[in-house]
Amino acid sequence: MKKNFTLALLVILVAVASCSFTSKSFENDDKDKLLLDLITYVLERGHYEPKNLNDSFSSNVFDDFVDILDPTKRYFLASDIREFEKYRFQIDDEIKNTDITFFNIVYQRLMKRMGEAKDIYKEVLSQPFDYSIEETINIDYKDQDYAANRKQLKERWRKQLKYNTLAVFDGKVENGITDAGEQVNNANLLTYNSITSAVNRDELEADARENTKNTLDEFFDFIDDLERKDWFVQYINTIVDEFDPHTFYFAPDDKEKFDIGMSGKFEGIGARLQKKPEGARIMEIISGGPVWRDQSLEVGDEILKVGQDGEEPIDIVGMRLDDAIKLIKGPKGTVVDLTVRRVDGTIEVVSVTRDVVLLEESYAKSATVKREDHKYGLINLPKFYVDFEDYTERNAATDVAKEVDRLREAGVEGIVLDLRDNGGGSLKTVVEMAGLFIKDGPIVQVRSSGQRKEVHEDKDERIQWDGPLVILVNELSASASEILAAAMQDYKRAVVIGSKQTFGKGTVQNVIPLDNIVRSNEHGDLGAIKLTTQKFYRINGGSTQLEGVKSDIVVPDRYSYIDLGERDQENPLGWDKISPADYEIWDGYIDFETAVANSKKRMAANPQIKLIEENAKWLKEQQDETIVSLNYDVYKVKEGEAKKRSDHFKSLREYDSKLTFESLKYETELFTQDSVLREKRNRWHKDLARDIYVEEAINVLRDLQLNNIKSTERKLASVKG
Repeated sequence: MKKNFTLALLVILVAVASCSFTSKSFENDDKDKLLLDLITYVLERGHYEPKNLNDSFSSNVFDDFVDILDPTKRYFLASDIREFEKYRFQIDDEIKNTDITFFNIVYQRLMKRMGEAKDIYKEVLSQPFDYSIEETINIDYKDQDYAANRKQLKERWRKQLKYNTLAVFDGKVENGITDAGEQVNNANLLTYNSITSAVNRDELEADARENTKNTLDEFFDFIDDLERKDWFVQYINTIVDEFDPHTFYFAPDDKEKFDIGMSGKFEGIGARLQKKPEGARIMEIISGGPVWRDQSLEVGDEILKVGQDGEEPIDIVGMRLDDAIKLIKGPKGTVVDLTVRRVDGTIEVVSVTRDVVLLEESYAKSATVKREDHKYGLINLPKFYVDFEDYTERNAATDVAKEVDRLREAGVEGIVLDLRDNGGGSLKTVVEMAGLFIKDGPIVQVRSSGQRKEVHEDKDERIQWDGPLVILVNELSASASEILAAAMQDYKRAVVIGSKQTFGKGTVQNVIPLDNIVRSNEHGDLGAIKLTTQKFYRINGGSTQLEGVKSDIVVPDRYSYIDLGERDQENPLGWDKISPADYEIWDGYIDFETAVANSKKRMAANPQIKLIEENAKWLKEQQDETIVSLNYDVYKVKEGEAKKRSDHFKSLREYDSKLTFESLKYETELFTQDSVLREKRNRWHKDLARDIYVEEAINVLRDLQLNNIKSTERKLASVKG
């Protein structure tokens, strides 16, 4: 199980719990037990494919919970695991009886072992590392045994810390050589024992250890900020994760973050913060937000106190970052008074009127592409975003429709829709978006656990764009991205270019607020559960689950040989198929297959593509190498080899397609007021010019356009004859 505190890829519908979830009375003075009772009740009755709570389920929860708490096996001892073992086959019974004994015992022991770990790493880092001796570390921790005693545990920490510090030490050596006037290229020729002649080896080694210690200090500061409830949420999600990788429990704060991520907006001051011992440091000013407009704060300023519209300020130094952020955020139009230590050390109070902050990087954006005397359009869509509370607010479907209109008005001859790295989002938006490119008809089929099938259709006969269309995907295109790519592929409406297959997530989730299920609740907000309730299917009847969408034109990328998809997750649902929907293939182009064949020929002959393939294989080799030397001389040889290989692939970053990318008129007008936006777009355009996948997408658009012209000429010739 790999979930930790992150969110899975999504296809989401918002749902209010139905009456089927309210037939039981939930009363428990213990909030943790109430949550366990509620969530297991919903899972058993609402999940698409409920699991039996038996000994096998219990054993899986046992292994996964211990593994997620201590994945590198540097906290628990073998004796701890033996003590926990008596619960291996009892967790299912505990769940049924709303018992959390297993969690309590493991949590208490973890807190004890983490406290001991602080002493161990400080003790280890107080002594120099000798990088001249021959020893290795295995960084594949999965099959390693737990340490038998503190002595073995300390040795495990010693090797891990030496490994962590080695790269830091080498960096300081190279910097030291530069400062000493030597050639950096000669660094690879140095041996550990000869470093002293160029720099003070012992001093650099001590500095490297101090760096590692500071990093660990910050990590344990973060751990210390976590409360028991945070660890219990992890336990709940270990249970939930056994059902499938996309069912997930949101604690109240996590649900808010999820909503912000899906809508791309929040109410606050418009700054990203980082916890520091001195307070909350401003790491980024969000373009267009209140702070950006007022120019009242800058990156590096530290917030020390937070007051609400003239009230006595609250000191946030040492406070959990999440709690500090809660004080700073607030409804649009309200005022927050921030006591700030400026970068220059001066302290003053800054009042900021909160407003809606839009996360521009979440939204669709477009550009025109010039190829010789032809103009094309590209739309980048990071996710299928939506405001669940108000669909009339900004969403992915309406935004893409606007970009299509703008591109058409700009005179483009074809459009590329870039869905690479798009993990999905709202099902409703993808159905509406697909309708922009076809007359009408089914887009996706959805089946619930009762085998009842629904067909989601585009019923609007208007076609917003009937010209050539290419969709770019990769291994991280998931859920809603796969629905759109699959529908356009089944209609033969678009050519899909990208990885061998997309992510392979063919399930639908509902977000159910747990407060809607409990008739009375004295525990406050109980959060929500994202529950897998349906599977979706292509209109041809096949599922995208596990298999994803196969690209019409397969182009290798750096992830080609790395396990990333749904099939590599824990507990995925299986693949199946249902009867196809009734649909008619798009007849807008003749000789669709020729455009695909031409592209495959170009790809096969392109040396850049061959280099990408070679790079992907090398990255896989690097990932599979788990035995690492802790000898500096061996490390330098390996680093030299890796640098040589890396330099070999440097041309991938220097590639120039010779295509010209420009922002649309409405956006260039914004640049006069927003230099940050202008800089972001300039960087994006430079990246696009180096993107061989975009270049090939434009080539395919050209082929499709020529096919369309030939089709028109043939029709005209037929009429004249």
